[in-house]
Amino acid sequence: MSGVSDAPRQQQAAPAGEPVEVVRVVVPRRSARSELRAIKVVWRRELIRFVNDRMRIVTTLVQPFLFLFVLGGGLQQLASAGTHGVNLKTFLFPGILCMAVMFTAMFSAASIVWDREFGFLREMMVAPVRRSSIVIGKCLGGATVAAFQGVIVLAIAGLVHVPYDIGLILGVLGLQLLLAFAITAFGLAVAIRIKQMQSFMGVMQMIVMPMFFISGAMFPANGLPRWLTVLNRLDPLAYAVDPMRRLVFSKLAISPAARHVLDPGLTWWGWHVPAVLEAGVVFALGVVLLLVAIWEFSATD
Repeated sequence: MSGVSDAPRQQQAAPAGEPVEVVRVVVPRRSARSELRAIKVVWRRELIRFVNDRMRIVTTLVQPFLFLFVLGGGLQQLASAGTHGVNLKTFLFPGILCMAVMFTAMFSAASIVWDREFGFLREMMVAPVRRSSIVIGKCLGGATVAAFQGVIVLAIAGLVHVPYDIGLILGVLGLQLLLAFAITAFGLAVAIRIKQMQSFMGVMQMIVMPMFFISGAMFPANGLPRWLTVLNRLDPLAYAVDPMRRLVFSKLAISPAARHVLDPGLTWWGWHVPAVLEAGVVFALGVVLLLVAIWEFSATD
């Protein structure tokens, strides 16, 4: 019995004095094509995870719909005098669109914490690609997922008296993509430094909810107390909510008084900030945060 079991070992053992043959592992050279392929693979993985997790799609819609229909419907009678005949749900709709995108983008960024906990992140880090490609792929994947979630909320525009205008839809989609990109990059910059999912969720609640309420999603941005006005102008989400609200209100037939109160626009020292510049602020912030995330990830062991 022992002779049979030892035979393969004797055959595999190299004769004494002869060098042992070493199997060479050839690592492919990095190229622009390989980096683009890595970005595509990571981006596609984020989409597959989102599509397969149907419960996540449903649960991330619960909070926006609660704010829109429950809060908006419940406060309609109380706020009717200040909205000049405009339905409160119509006013809240642009902010709810941004809310849906923001929460989904942050949850998408949390995937990097899950990957670290389950060891998959280490496997990606030893791949023969630049770490920046991994971060870019995750950012683009999270932005795509968040924008898709925003499209679902946009589909119910008719229920809150917002018309299905092609110009409005395209403009909102563009702003959603910019916001999804910026928030995902922000989430990645935060998540890369965090090792446990519980810690990330706590940080997210500490940052995301104040950012949402200060942005002006729930109230007009004019006539605020001085301290709240300053915080509103510093809130990056405000520069996505305001142009989105401008787009929505540009397609509504409302009185000049209602437009003046509900859609005043953002100002810098009395100067009305153009919507294009607001979108540029969101995009520039996303690029800066993505570079920060790449730098942090490259420095991670």
